[in-house]
Amino acid sequence: MTLPLMPKATAVWLVENTTLTFKQIADFCGMHMLEIQAIADGDVASHIMGLSPIANNQLSAEEIKRCEADENASLELLVNPEMEKLVLRGVRYVSQSKRNDRPCAIAWIVKHHPEISDAQIVKLLRTTKTTITAIRERTHKNIQNIHPQNPVTLGLCSEADLEKALAVSVKKITK
Repeated sequence: MTLPLMPKATAVWLVENTTLTFKQIADFCGMHMLEIQAIADGDVASHIMGLSPIANNQLSAEEIKRCEADENASLELLVNPEMEKLVLRGVRYVSQSKRNDRPCAIAWIVKHHPEISDAQIVKLLRTTKTTITAIRERTHKNIQNIHPQNPVTLGLCSEADLEKALAVSVKKITK
């Protein structure tokens, strides 16, 4: 089952604003029933501001009313097409420290797998063609501190993503 965004904040809002059972809230938010009870008691998440699942189109008011009337009913998350796109695309946040490792990963790919195109490197490491060109031509502003390192060990991409890029580049070469 897909969970709502910010499940703990959603649980806080549901505890404060509905008469749903702890089990219903726990099942919807992917949490344990005792944790929901602790939220209701004020022992847990007292510092978290509730997030309305109605306001961000994750639940309808009718769905909440339906489940309040029937203790055995379970809440069903509304399908939000925009969120589906984000989940399918795999939007990932890259921390500042990992962003600083990107040039090292680019240098490793350029050195060990020159068959991978710039467009594939851009997609794989979420970088720019300008940066790739600067590293290839050794004109990058920090070139003396760039040492080739495997992007998988740096955590910038998965082994499967790198293998997929290699497979695509091999197919293009053999055609």
